Amino acid sequence: MGNKMNYTLGIDCGGTFIKAALFDNQGNIKALHRENVSVISETAGYAERDMQQLWQVCAEVVRQTIAKSGVNPNAIKGVGISAQGKGAFLLDQQNQPLGRAILSSDQRSLAIVKQWQADGIPEKLYPITRQTLWTGHPVSILRWVQDNEPERYAQIGSVLMSHDYLRFCLTGELFAEETNISESNLYNMATGEYDQTLADLLGLQNILEKLPPVIKPNQIAGYVTEAAAKLTGLAVGTPVVGGLFDVVSTARCADLDDESKLNAVLGTWSVVSGITDNIDPTQTLPFVYGRYTDEGKFIVHEASPTSAGNLEWFVKQWKLDYAEINQQVANLPPAASSVLFVPFLYGSNAGLGMQAGFYGLQAHHSP
Repeated sequence: MGNKMNYTLGIDCGGTFIKAALFDNQGNIKALHRENVSVISETAGYAERDMQQLWQVCAEVVRQTIAKSGVNPNAIKGVGISAQGKGAFLLDQQNQPLGRAILSSDQRSLAIVKQWQADGIPEKLYPITRQTLWTGHPVSILRWVQDNEPERYAQIGSVLMSHDYLRFCLTGELFAEETNISESNLYNMATGEYDQTLADLLGLQNILEKLPPVIKPNQIAGYVTEAAAKLTGLAVGTPVVGGLFDVVSTARCADLDDESKLNAVLGTWSVVSGITDNIDPTQTLPFVYGRYTDEGKFIVHEASPTSAGNLEWFVKQWKLDYAEINQQVANLPPAASSVLFVPFLYGSNAGLGMQAGFYGLQAHHSP
């Protein structure tokens, strides 16, 4: 008799879609399902997500994937989540969502970041964190909440990022996954630990006690609870691992295992990444580093929110169809238009205050 077929479930929560896929022992996709998870932008510069709705959509995506596959949930031996990085998913002291999640494309902390830059804070942080400092970082968002919504800040029980939150919803356990939290500006890249010096430089009060324990990507973080099983169709007790920051996930899937390779991604963000064994202590801004899946290795990357999130905005505003857009683009000859779109709807981590618009419009153009 052949070996019994077992399966693993992967969940990916990006800035545009949340997806789930079921894989067999050989890595073949047994079933796949995805749903759109739109960004809420009711105020200029804001990019938010309803946390309870996100979990509900995630649970439904998992349920639909399992249903499509016809696989017995007991044959699913593990779950892993990759998700967009940075931003802030806050829970209160009863582990309930504390307002909406604030995403990495949010710009409300622009004035704070500009003041930090004027004060030379990024140059003080970089040798410790190997991070740039911009509006989407958890620290920038947390400082904005502290300064502008002090009652909300005082109620913070846990500071999570996207996949930490979804993993909590599945398991009831609170952890911060290493590849993501290592790029938070609260993590010392040399020691692999949270660092009070960083919180002090950023003026964040009592924040380290709100940060969950750090977990490795492949460590079991917990097991699917009865409540989560009812919503998702997963079996109670299914193991859930730490997961990955999606930039690291794409690099891992692209087989980046040494310094000779680069990986380019055009998703909600545009990202170019590589890996390295060492961080040059003399190197200055702007390269960003983070922990990689392989022990002792670091991911190094450059990114900006100038990719598919812009397309999603146009689709939402004009009720367009993705398939129709793709067909229209396919029918155009290369460089058919002189009109260029400057893709800074969600600003840029390279230049604060950058905005979107069209360039090259002339009298003969029409909508």
